[in-house]
Amino acid sequence: MSVQAILPRIMEIGADASRKLPDVLAALNCSRPLIVTDKVMVKLGQAERLVAVLAERNIVCEVFDDTVPEPTAQSIQAGVARVRDGSFDSIVALGGGSPIDSAKAIAILGKHGGNIRDYRFPRQVNEAGLPIIAIPTTAGTGSEVTRFTIITDETNDEKLLCAGIGFMPVAALIDFKLTLSLPARTTADTGIDALTHAIEAYVSRKANPYSDTQALAAMSLIGPNLRRVYRDGQDQVAREAMMIGATLAGIAFSNASVALVHGMSRPIGAFFHVPHGLSNAMLLPAVTAWSIPAAVERYADCARAIGAANAADSDALANEKLIAFLEAVNDELAVPTLRQFGVDRERFEQSMAVMAQQALASGSPGNNPRVPSADEVIELYTSLWQ
Repeated sequence: MSVQAILPRIMEIGADASRKLPDVLAALNCSRPLIVTDKVMVKLGQAERLVAVLAERNIVCEVFDDTVPEPTAQSIQAGVARVRDGSFDSIVALGGGSPIDSAKAIAILGKHGGNIRDYRFPRQVNEAGLPIIAIPTTAGTGSEVTRFTIITDETNDEKLLCAGIGFMPVAALIDFKLTLSLPARTTADTGIDALTHAIEAYVSRKANPYSDTQALAAMSLIGPNLRRVYRDGQDQVAREAMMIGATLAGIAFSNASVALVHGMSRPIGAFFHVPHGLSNAMLLPAVTAWSIPAAVERYADCARAIGAANAADSDALANEKLIAFLEAVNDELAVPTLRQFGVDRERFEQSMAVMAQQALASGSPGNNPRVPSADEVIELYTSLWQ
């Protein structure tokens, strides 16, 4: 049986790839871009640098910097209005997952109207919005190469998964040098997010030979370099490995889907404003241990790919080493517990039933090797306090 693989039309990968933006716009017959970013990118001078690169080629652009972390239906409306009121023929998404996810939603809503709930999964959004050129500044979300976006409906604290070819950027400029200024916390959270993408893509029920090759390659790059780049953010070799690994992990899960960790992670972010990569990290060891009995060989492959186990280890031993590796990474990268993050336990316990329903409704847990009931999701949430 064949598998449909969707990728950006153009990918520039390596040091200073972001400087190829004028050439990429020309190749796409675009000349009036809107740069969608956030205030951090403006403060760091990254947005201004892109404006200057475009000005060198006499390309006039505007900057929209009002995206927010964990974007909401309301937060993207100003960007949608900017698109509708302007004469833009393309969107340049600059930043981490939140600006890129915001840009994807703005590109679709700005062209086709409606509200983001109209586009939620299981609808497949295959109509094209404004063309998006994604320039990631973190090695984590892989959003530059995925056909997904996540937007929170703040009316009920639900993270909406939106999927389809329409959300795939037409181009991705993957420049690891943009990650050199990332603080250690962001490096850790986004790096674990990428690792989770690779693992879940490989064990997903929708895994296929194409996604498997991307996932295994991603794990082989991320596993040895995640702690290394956390310790030394100026390590360019490790930064480049993490950037390529994150992109490969994005390709893997975009063509195989994520699973239970992501399904459970989104409600934690929506209800308690825990950054996405951090909530993934909180869940990854426990969910992996719970899921291993349904995919012993697959998880053992993951252990070997990330360097936690070797070829001589039995599958059982490899999986023991996998859990130990994930727990050690969380310890070294100072991943807090929910309690340490400041989540109120009583509110968390009161929210678990709704969170479990939202997790299951997202569809991601259905891709897990071991598919949970609502009660089992609640049990896993409860275990985070132990």
